[in-house]
Amino acid sequence: MEHTRAPILCVTDGHAGNRRQAEALAHALGHVAPPHLTLEPSWLARALAPRRFPGASMSLGNAFASTMANPPTLVIGCGRQAALATRLLRRAGSRAIQILDPRLDPRHWDRVIAPVHDELHGDNVIPMLGSLHDVDDLWLARARSDFAQMADFASPRIALLVGGPSKHWSMDDADFEDALARLRQTMSANRGSLLATASRRTPERWRSILRESGADLVWCDDNDGPNPYRGLLGWADAIVCTADSVNMLSEAAATTVPVYVIGADQIRGRPRTFVETLLTRRRIHPLTDDLAAFAIGPLRESARVAGLLHDWLDSPR
Repeated sequence: MEHTRAPILCVTDGHAGNRRQAEALAHALGHVAPPHLTLEPSWLARALAPRRFPGASMSLGNAFASTMANPPTLVIGCGRQAALATRLLRRAGSRAIQILDPRLDPRHWDRVIAPVHDELHGDNVIPMLGSLHDVDDLWLARARSDFAQMADFASPRIALLVGGPSKHWSMDDADFEDALARLRQTMSANRGSLLATASRRTPERWRSILRESGADLVWCDDNDGPNPYRGLLGWADAIVCTADSVNMLSEAAATTVPVYVIGADQIRGRPRTFVETLLTRRRIHPLTDDLAAFAIGPLRESARVAGLLHDWLDSPR
């Protein structure tokens, strides 16, 4: 009996950032609820992906092995483990889109979507500025509806998105505390609301600083209730974001409000190219003491990338 092919499948290692990008591209291509397969890689797959090796199709979990027997028409993967899966499914007959640099020649996939700062080149490579996500006008409207209670906070509402130190960004506790103190002074002058949220990389010391900051809303972990991140983006009159996270900055830059960055001069490595590009385009500004308004052009790469893919997907193989 011949099984009907699934039209699309997203595959990732399950990490939130990778899953979000794969599903965002599927949504932009018109798939409202794309199925998602979380890989279960063996130690060998973790070590060698995306390189192929004997038994590779059995090394990513039972669900993936079953998928190999009936591959989807289109597979979208994000991350290095997924790059092995999308490569194998392409050989099995799927059209394969890989998000992020697979660290291998792009010719092993049909299309590779890679950040500009990765400097990956090839006829089938589509460069993107930042990362893929779902943030657009409809997403923001739904966020405002889902977090309608945030309308009660005084305007201007300043959303503070806090990440944490990384190998590319080395802000210390004192610098973070100083930046937050200056922001509080600005808020006092404007008589608005400061709404802050931490991320999984935020150090415990920074979480304590946030809790003691006097902000009108502080979310540090699940003990503080549901994560209000979507609501903050939806209701913000301006956004202040630490410079460490390409994903967080990309989503903030997709809104229609000014974005100010903490520690832009301290970012290093490849993410620095991304931050500098946004600064040059004047989509983001370094954090200042007045949070002056400026003209906005939302950064929405998911729609642009999907537009480039449509003609290819509509063409016969």
